[in-house]
Amino acid sequence: MKNRISYRKTIGSGGKLYIQTGKIKKVSKQLAVNPKAEICAMKDGEWIRLEGILVEDDRAEAKESMLEAYPSLRSMYAVDDGNTQVLYFEYATATLYSLTKKPEVILNN
Repeated sequence: MKNRISYRKTIGSGGKLYIQTGKIKKVSKQLAVNPKAEICAMKDGEWIRLEGILVEDDRAEAKESMLEAYPSLRSMYAVDDGNTQVLYFEYATATLYSLTKKPEVILNN
């Protein structure tokens, strides 16, 4: 099955890592049942795995901050549209991996 979900991320106030999605998307419904999430990315033979619990931040300020950071989202989302969902990682662990080095934890809160 192909994953068709795209995440937008930015550092919000308080140093939290935020993502954005739409409440009508399947991922939003899945996170409501099980908020544990993991994001992986790879570049040049190294990869990062970010895992933790996603917590919804329903404040208008959080939504506006995300839309300001990623203006292209405004064509699909608005602060008060009832669809925009902004979440942040809580109890997150970020680990860097490589085929040539030991894993390195760079974030653990």
